[in-house]
Amino acid sequence: MLLLLFLILLSPLAQADSYHPPISSGYGNWSTAYEKARHFVCGLTLTEKVNLTTAVGTGQTLGYTLGIIPRLNFRGISNDDSPTGVRGTDYSSAFAPGLNLAMSWDRNLIYAQSYANGAEHKAKGINVALAPVSGPLGRSPEGGRNWEAFSPDPYLSGIAFGEAVSGMQASGAAAVGKHFILYEQEHFREVVEWNEWLAGPNITEPYSVTCDDRTFHELYLFPWYDAVHRGMAGVMCSYNQVNNTQVCQNDHLLNEVLKGELGFQGFVTSDDGSQHSGIDSALAGMDQTSPGETSPNGVDGFGESFWGPNLTLSVLNGSIPEWRLDDMVTRIMAAYYYLDQDDNYPELNFASSSLETYGYEYPKADVDWQQVNYHVDVRKNHSQIIRSVGANSAVLLKNTNNTLPLRRPKQIAIIGEDAGPSKYGPNGCEDRACVDGTVAMGWGSGTTNFPYLVDPLSAIQRRALEDGSVVQYVLDNWAIDQIGSVSSQASVCLTFINADSGEGYLEIDKNYGDRNNLTAWKRGDEMVKQVAVNCTQTVVIIHAPGPILMEEWIENPNVTAVLFAGFPGQESGNSLVDVLYGDVNPSGKLPWTVGKKRSDYSTDVLYEPNGLVPQLNFTEGLFIDYRHFDQSGIQPRFEFGYGLSYTNFSYHDIRIDEVLAPSATPSSSAASTAVNPSLCPSKSLNPSDYTFPATISSLTDYIYPYLAPSMTITTSLATPTVTIQPRTPSPQGGDPALYDVLYKVKVKVQNTGSVAGQEVSQLYLDLGNGEPVRQLRGFQKPLLKPGQTKDVTFDLRRRDVSIWDVVSQKWVEVTDLGTKIGVYVGASSRDLPLHDEISVSS
Repeated sequence: MLLLLFLILLSPLAQADSYHPPISSGYGNWSTAYEKARHFVCGLTLTEKVNLTTAVGTGQTLGYTLGIIPRLNFRGISNDDSPTGVRGTDYSSAFAPGLNLAMSWDRNLIYAQSYANGAEHKAKGINVALAPVSGPLGRSPEGGRNWEAFSPDPYLSGIAFGEAVSGMQASGAAAVGKHFILYEQEHFREVVEWNEWLAGPNITEPYSVTCDDRTFHELYLFPWYDAVHRGMAGVMCSYNQVNNTQVCQNDHLLNEVLKGELGFQGFVTSDDGSQHSGIDSALAGMDQTSPGETSPNGVDGFGESFWGPNLTLSVLNGSIPEWRLDDMVTRIMAAYYYLDQDDNYPELNFASSSLETYGYEYPKADVDWQQVNYHVDVRKNHSQIIRSVGANSAVLLKNTNNTLPLRRPKQIAIIGEDAGPSKYGPNGCEDRACVDGTVAMGWGSGTTNFPYLVDPLSAIQRRALEDGSVVQYVLDNWAIDQIGSVSSQASVCLTFINADSGEGYLEIDKNYGDRNNLTAWKRGDEMVKQVAVNCTQTVVIIHAPGPILMEEWIENPNVTAVLFAGFPGQESGNSLVDVLYGDVNPSGKLPWTVGKKRSDYSTDVLYEPNGLVPQLNFTEGLFIDYRHFDQSGIQPRFEFGYGLSYTNFSYHDIRIDEVLAPSATPSSSAASTAVNPSLCPSKSLNPSDYTFPATISSLTDYIYPYLAPSMTITTSLATPTVTIQPRTPSPQGGDPALYDVLYKVKVKVQNTGSVAGQEVSQLYLDLGNGEPVRQLRGFQKPLLKPGQTKDVTFDLRRRDVSIWDVVSQKWVEVTDLGTKIGVYVGASSRDLPLHDEISVSS
């Protein structure tokens, strides 16, 4: 039985003496980085430290010039999006998003694409890549930014999140995981979007989430363990509130959970508009601001900051102890040294605000006209990786009478706008916020510029030319007569439908980030039915950010194949052709459930505010997506983990071996008794030393750390007035025992078909204790030749066989609670032919 919310979230200044931020000492492989960082930080002045925490709001990139220190020849730290590539530049790749990485269920591909993405950020001179994404988790299928992330399953998301962090940081770029945490919809995330920009209902604060502690740990926090364990350098705190406290000033979430329980060693940065305070956010564990982070109710925000001079003042008057500022800067610089960015890191070579070669270095102030874009081509061979991700993530949902792969069809009809190019070009709409032509990426800050976009029509035509096939097409979804004529002549009809979603600051057809429905857009369902009337081999190809409803046509006997392609990135058409013609055997699996109707899902977006501060209560607890379908006995159209192949597989001989792992011991997280744990030698702070220098001419909308010359400070307040009890965090990723392998489950998988293929073999556990009857806890993707059998092994870690106990506030193995564990292995969450159990005696 789920227990009520344990999270105790502090109100700001009234309880300032309750703050207890962990002071990281650089555990494990962070130790050298922390030693270098402390040496660097202790040589800085107060204003130089402040400069490293506060983005200046104007410059070559929005996040550039964090911490320019001319006297030390330190050029600062640059930040940029995104999970699909370097945002706002040219000659870089447009990668597939987290959606397709999860659909691939392929650890190697996730790592490879993430490495390539990180390498492009580095080659452009970006220190910090604001990616990957595991928030939103995907609680509601309509959620606007689900496509940036991986899956509503916490295990699949955790594995993908960890691999993406490792791959990106192996390239040398720092990964900033986002968005922490419980950020599950776009509606009402910011006051300004809904009260002004979008002329929506009036609200006074962003929405607030209430979630019980067990659900919080076992669903939403679960993937973050894996990312922190893999050494993630940064975390971005989210827009929303939790228990009516902003996440970016939430002591419990940032200090106790992230930096304490998870032992996070890096820095916490705000999102644009997610910082709502100065002192409170600093004390609660935030370490860095986004550019020009001011009141989120403002429209522009540049030129003022909650930090900058306000942070300098807060240290001088004692509102924030200097050791807390030292810790903030140390964490930022530790990430810098952790990734060896002090060793010949490339200089920034582009301006995110413009693609012109020449422009102002400080565009907000119209100062310093110079070359700002060097148009460095950083793509290398990354198109091959993108093409591979697109092909290996395609999910074959239906294939009657072996319609696919195509075998030199005599005449092909290509139907639907989504098959062709946009009349505006691939980058014709702001941050991809339009649906015109084929869709290969959602919209918002998680996007990048396409260097090109291979549309399906052009790719299929090239292949058809080789085969001698006739190709006719109609790219207007409303051209009813033409669609009927062309489809009636064809041997096979490739029918393209789509849907889209994105971030809340943009909208398409009144879809304000979140989708308004789960149906195909632009007459998609009607078009499929029309084609099927005329064509006995109708193949439906879907580009969408998540599940769409298919009941209007899925059982039509003339709809003989359905392929879900997600958002494949720049190589979209090429990836599709690889699968349609059998050059690549489809091996993608669904990372979520396709229901038969919208009400099949237990969750939905809150579309109308239920108060001045909209309240989202996650009463469904652990039961989202397939967990809910299983609990409620709902038959899905296609279950979680489902996906067909051009071959067949069988499963045999399950065996469970217990591993002699060390017994779990409580991790050390005892609170320090020091009130002022000085990281650097104490210095006298004289306010007059930090006024604006007469030698500097201020730039418009540039954020400086200096105080106004006329400002006076009561020096009697220049000693800390806030009592803060520091605590020692856990090792990186939490208790190391959580990652001990306790069991190895071994099965045999055989390819019983006639062509080679990869099979995503999946392991699910029944943990009892009010848990879902099936939870993914392992997957492997072996490549098997026809007739070949391979041994497949799944490692079960201690955390995989544990549940969160809200009383003891720790993970507890269910066998210690007297519960045996059901173990199931197969091809999907509902196709599990092998079963065994782990007994209590083990």
